Amino acid sequence: MPAIITSLLDTDLYKFTMWQALLHRHPQTQAEYEFVCRNAPQYRLADLLDEVNAELDQLCQLRFTPGELDYLGGLRFIKSDFVDFLRIFQFQRAFISASAEGEQLRIVARGPQVHVMGFEIFVLAIVNELYFRRFDATAALAQGRINLACKITQLQQLASEVALAHPFELFDFGVRRRYSSAWQREVVQAFASQAGEWFKATSNVHLARELNLVPVGTMAHEYLQTYQALGVRLRDFQTAALEDWVQEYRGDLGIALTDTIGMDAFLSDFDLYFAKLFDGLRHDSGDPYVWGEKALAHYEKLRIDPHTKRLVFSDGLDIPRALALYRHFGDRTQLGCGIGTQLTNDMGLEPLSIVMKLTHANGQPVAKISDSPGKTLCDNPTFLAYLRQVFDVSA
Repeated sequence: MPAIITSLLDTDLYKFTMWQALLHRHPQTQAEYEFVCRNAPQYRLADLLDEVNAELDQLCQLRFTPGELDYLGGLRFIKSDFVDFLRIFQFQRAFISASAEGEQLRIVARGPQVHVMGFEIFVLAIVNELYFRRFDATAALAQGRINLACKITQLQQLASEVALAHPFELFDFGVRRRYSSAWQREVVQAFASQAGEWFKATSNVHLARELNLVPVGTMAHEYLQTYQALGVRLRDFQTAALEDWVQEYRGDLGIALTDTIGMDAFLSDFDLYFAKLFDGLRHDSGDPYVWGEKALAHYEKLRIDPHTKRLVFSDGLDIPRALALYRHFGDRTQLGCGIGTQLTNDMGLEPLSIVMKLTHANGQPVAKISDSPGKTLCDNPTFLAYLRQVFDVSA
């Protein structure tokens, strides 16, 4: 079969935006990323090992094409020297390894961060697609198309409702958990053509380019986590990361991620300066209604009109949950909803819950303290306890 990844643009936009910021400010950082499966697959992931290694071999042969580089260079926040870096960039096979540990896959990317951070989304897409090839494709696609039609109908019913102060906006965030690359394309094309009033963008840069859509995304946890190991006082890592982002993008890409150490600890650092400079906030763990109310109360406390800001929800959404959030907040602030798994892998099969997260930077452990049980990530309990103490975050 043809390679799963055929373009280095077939990844999330925020991989490029974080990549550029870290290349410009901390190009010397060494990093380690590790693959984790959080649920119990129906088939042993270890059985995919030979195919995963073959796909990684293929991935490490790819280069950015002149047309792809022209597209990236046409995005106003991508700088010419970063495009020049990508012109000569190629993944190095020596920086990533895959092996079997019992029934699980162990995949580790280790090396200069600007050379290994890009592996994440490609690894997740590869493992997903190889895994779901084990199932009956005819039945999965038939069920997927039924579910897709239902989702579009649910969106189209919005047209008959009373309009709220702000429009509903839906984004595709489904690269990392997709059933397959072909299926993601079919889903995005269907939403764009049949629900374009509400479907506004995709995080997949390759699809955005080919389908003439807006690519969307800013930062992920790895960007903020990296600053835990960059020599700043640990208590100041969030403010250092946000400040570097502001200096890099000068008003572009202004949605900040709030849950690297939890919403409360984030808001304690998100003062009037940052609240004015960033366009809004992204939710990725915890109760979205509690989170949204905290965000709006914070803006109001700072005497910032919430109608001028945007809340982006992206944690485990489906269409009904997204619409419910819109009906709750849509009269009070701008709002967007990014849907991943339930958009690109709703096939009547249990999706994999897989991640490939930053675990170490410059030889030091890093951590994410999530607002959702089970999503906290750190393999060093001593550092995790220290981080909780520094930010007064309860276990």
